Amino acid sequence: MELWTPSSDLDSRFRGDDDLKLQLDGHHLTTAEIIYALPDYPRVLQTYIWQDYDLAPRFPMLNRFIAFWQRDIEGRLQRVTVSVREALGDAHFTFYADEF
Repeated sequence: MELWTPSSDLDSRFRGDDDLKLQLDGHHLTTAEIIYALPDYPRVLQTYIWQDYDLAPRFPMLNRFIAFWQRDIEGRLQRVTVSVREALGDAHFTFYADEF
């Protein structure tokens, strides 16, 4: 199994105030609630929360994570709910609906 890591061009953001730079470049704090079921217990739904700075509305980081999940994790995705916090402003959230 391969471990998921952020893309190499964003690895540098863990050095101090690079989150601010990402926000100034148009990235938004993105939170995804992932509902999934494991093969052994298909009727039991579980939740995983994913959070990172990403570019709405295409969400390349989230899509990369979901591709990793579908490829390497046995839990079948049931639903992914995405919310985005606008960068550098009032506390306003936008919810996106899509099917993965």
